[in-house]
Amino acid sequence: MISLKNIEKFYPVGAGRYYVLRRITLDVAEGDFVTIMGPSGAGKTTLLCILGMLDGAWDGEYCFLGKPVHRMNPKERAELNKQHIGFVFQQYHLLDNLTVAENLDIPLSYRDVKAGERQALVADALDRFSIVGKKDLYPSQLSGGQQQLVAVARAVIANPKLILADEPTGNLHSSQGKEIMELFKKLNQEGATIIQVTHNENWAAYGSRIIKLCDGWIEKD
Repeated sequence: MISLKNIEKFYPVGAGRYYVLRRITLDVAEGDFVTIMGPSGAGKTTLLCILGMLDGAWDGEYCFLGKPVHRMNPKERAELNKQHIGFVFQQYHLLDNLTVAENLDIPLSYRDVKAGERQALVADALDRFSIVGKKDLYPSQLSGGQQQLVAVARAVIANPKLILADEPTGNLHSSQGKEIMELFKKLNQEGATIIQVTHNENWAAYGSRIIKLCDGWIEKD
């Protein structure tokens, strides 16, 4: 599903370069559940953003579902992202001017799902994540944990082929965190490929493979 060859990401610093990622070569098969770990500043979130096609400023080769992402323009990358990828952001990235229900509807609108079916899927997600009572509230009216639940619900609502999750349980109680991880496990068993970033050893163990990053390099796979 995913093939990375010599992916590098750097920022100019004075006359030199500061590398966030160095020579990342990696294959992820369809149906894998991968955990990325490492200290702060190791490049974990940067790698996730490249995989999610949210960052186009990097060197190397990236193929997704057999398509050369490194040769695509921003519009083509955005289209591929909308069709196949669900992303759980560390900072939620919910749209402040939309209600919870409207935020959940966004990924479905990208995939040409009919209105009636969209309403049913949103209702199902609200129920599944126990946030029915929050459906007409705006993100600013929710706690951090509630926003996290909405962000996870939005990422998985359209059954994406690839789920990318950046500290998906970071603001949740341990019982809620376990529920989210059990959901990811179920989605993975149903065929979704999952790549998560976490510092939590218990949540990391849900994955079938752990990749450790350090100073932008893959230290262990």
